[in-house]
Amino acid sequence: MAASSKKKDTAKPVELRVIPLGGLDAIGKNMMVIECKGDSLLIDAGLMFPDDDHLGVDLLLPDYTYVLEHADMLRGIIITHGHEDHTGALPYLLKDLAIPVPVYGTRMTLGLVEGKLAESRVEDPVFREVKAGDSLRLGCFDVSFFAVNHSIPGSLGLFLRSPAGTILHTGDFKLDQTPIDGVTTDFAALTRFGQEGVDLMFSDSTNADNPNFTKSEAEVGKVLDSIIKNAPRRVIVASFASHIHRMQQVCNAAIAAHRKIVVTGRSMLTNIRIAMDLGYLSVPEGSIIDAYEAKDIPPEQVVVLCTGSQGEPLSALARMASGEHRTIQIEEGDTVIISATPVPGNEKAVTRVVNGLSKIGAKVYDKSKALVHVSGHAGSEELKLVLTMVRPRYFMPVHGEAMHLRAHARLAEEVGVPKQNIFVMENGETLVMHRHEVERGEAVQSGIVYVDGLSVGDTNQIVLRDRKVLANDGFCAVAILIDSKTQQPAGDIELILRGVTGGDEKALLDDAHAVIQEALRKATSQRGVRTSHVQRDVRDALSKFLWDRCHRRPMIIPVVMEI
Repeated sequence: MAASSKKKDTAKPVELRVIPLGGLDAIGKNMMVIECKGDSLLIDAGLMFPDDDHLGVDLLLPDYTYVLEHADMLRGIIITHGHEDHTGALPYLLKDLAIPVPVYGTRMTLGLVEGKLAESRVEDPVFREVKAGDSLRLGCFDVSFFAVNHSIPGSLGLFLRSPAGTILHTGDFKLDQTPIDGVTTDFAALTRFGQEGVDLMFSDSTNADNPNFTKSEAEVGKVLDSIIKNAPRRVIVASFASHIHRMQQVCNAAIAAHRKIVVTGRSMLTNIRIAMDLGYLSVPEGSIIDAYEAKDIPPEQVVVLCTGSQGEPLSALARMASGEHRTIQIEEGDTVIISATPVPGNEKAVTRVVNGLSKIGAKVYDKSKALVHVSGHAGSEELKLVLTMVRPRYFMPVHGEAMHLRAHARLAEEVGVPKQNIFVMENGETLVMHRHEVERGEAVQSGIVYVDGLSVGDTNQIVLRDRKVLANDGFCAVAILIDSKTQQPAGDIELILRGVTGGDEKALLDDAHAVIQEALRKATSQRGVRTSHVQRDVRDALSKFLWDRCHRRPMIIPVVMEI
């Protein structure tokens, strides 16, 4: 018996690895791999929208190379809820995977995902609907789902049991006790899992630096009711297209004020149709009308629900503000409600739209003027409450920028999680769990994949740097012919400047030509000179001249050809 016991003690423990590939450096592109005994799960597959530094880029995805390299281990993709920062990378990932992998989510989540996959022409996706209270076996994992309240219906948290230990993932959540759809975060489940024992907990950090409880969505409804009821003319409400609860409240307020509802913006139209078909949005028949029909209805009897809360240039609200919308023209006296908080980096775009609306004479309400928006994420007091209910042994904050993750880590320490058991991670860094103990592991490949038009992954930092140079400093092209026999210039030098100015344009071109000719004279004075040397000397001379003259460093492309 002693020998048998000794053999058991020395057996290699089962190891579980946690591999965050996104969501730990910004608000967006959430993606995490959890693997154990040759099985893996992928939790969420989100994207992020570009900011001013990503010139020409359409979308940012997490680098999921690790998932593709270990695709044979993947037992399922679990989507916690239907927001794009948790679902947007799915079309790209599923196309790249060589094998069909089931996608698990609630009816609402899968309805939104199905629409995105159809647009991207992903063939024959495998969907598995789950709901709060369900449990299922995926490889060596037992997965239990529990309800959380968020700004979109059908949001879930997860509890994973594995041979190495247990993990609780809250998903995105808040503790709204008067939710629009009646679904609250499941305190009983959180307490039950805490009593069973949670070895490692992941929790939403987006609002961790907010020192209060997040206000209820129902409070927004009261304000919307008042504004829409008392508005003298038409009301335009801009919100996130996936904020079904907000749409419900706008529709309720419009119906109470005896107004018809116009919906505009492709994603808004799509999501409202899906939510109504699935029973998550309830609007009386005949209340929603086509935008063209609104022309025949008095403006005081219309509410327009549209996209554009982030100031997106091509959104419905931005086109209204610039007078370019096909069917709706904002007029003096109209009321505009921007029912969202600008995502970091979008503040300037939103301000630009607000200024455009103000010039027309519209009255604009945003979060700074009235309670027309509340967050869908828990504030610090709510986060501490959940930590106290769950009582995890180890804790890893997720879903946020560095300041949010660190703020959440401090909250965990305040409620009793030992500091050495709190892991503030970077994308690609890993955690290893065995025998219910957690420690740091080896990093894997991670990063950002740029979606640039039809190109996915081809754009890199060098391309973005070149675009920034072109945008800021302009472009200069020089074409020179060299006689291969005499090694002397042949014909005229062609010089093109774009986005470069330095006073008199003709004088600038003449002086630049002189600089190029002098550089050519020096470069071709030696026998056996190479065209690459001529290109280098011309570039250096022209760069110095343009800096001295214009204080600009444009992109300079010299083309030297021998004839």
